Amino acid sequence: MAKTPKPKLKTPTDIASNAAMTVADALNAILADSYALYLKTKNFHWHVSGPHFRDYHLMLDDQATQILGTTDEIAERVRKTGNVTLRSIGDIARRQRIKDNDAEFVSATDMLAELREDNLALVASLREAKEIVDEAKDNATSGILDDWTDQAEQRAWFLFEASRN
Repeated sequence: MAKTPKPKLKTPTDIASNAAMTVADALNAILADSYALYLKTKNFHWHVSGPHFRDYHLMLDDQATQILGTTDEIAERVRKTGNVTLRSIGDIARRQRIKDNDAEFVSATDMLAELREDNLALVASLREAKEIVDEAKDNATSGILDDWTDQAEQRAWFLFEASRN
């Protein structure tokens, strides 16, 4: 018995298909990085120690919550452009550019520095994506990217200020 092919997802969009695919690729990379950054931030939240434990613990939890909050918006933007988004942990691992940290111990100072650099790397990716979506005339994604960039810049700033002597 022949299998009936499954219908493809057909989301209406007025963005040209090649431009929409480029937008989706950029957003899926940002989504993978967001999940990697979320998990690293939670990892450091769980494992931070030292004299500023409570402050760092709470700050990292707030930041992780903010990062996770953007993931659904990112995925929905991909779908609104008529494309598909991430499907698994493996898919995230293949696309992420933010490196994991599996070290048994990381000092609080090193945690803050690493997360600051990761947030700044995310800012750079968001700015690159902004150029792509502006070229595709995807105004809705362009506006949201500004918000996500501001959030990542604020996280980097808080991490910087918290780590100053």
